[in-house]
Amino acid sequence: MEKEVSIAVSKTKQFYYENLTWERLLEFFKQENAFLKTRLSEVVDQLTDKDFLELAEHFQNKFIIKDEFIDELRHDINDHDVLLKALMDAVDKRVDKKVIKRQEKLRDEMETLERDFTKDKNQFNKYLASVL
Repeated sequence: MEKEVSIAVSKTKQFYYENLTWERLLEFFKQENAFLKTRLSEVVDQLTDKDFLELAEHFQNKFIIKDEFIDELRHDINDHDVLLKALMDAVDKRVDKKVIKRQEKLRDEMETLERDFTKDKNQFNKYLASVL
């Protein structure tokens, strides 16, 4: 007969681990965005058509905005991590509604980033494939 093993995992600890996942994902997006900007630069060096350059500038702006959003989100997650670590060390382990709402807001922002990043990357790759 197997013994049941009970592991106590708090909501705070779950939020903290979720944030660690987001931090790794943000690092991936930052690297991927750098790769896309490098690729754009390589293509701009080859193509000088006015229409292409206008769209290249459009994509470049999107990539820059994405970097800024990633940096802001990383900062917000790091701030939230500090709060979560303090809660994990606290005697009273209850999580108040503000902490839950902040976690939910960050989760929504991460979902939006993932969706938009993938969409923009696919549009960029399709466009390059159509002009090269």
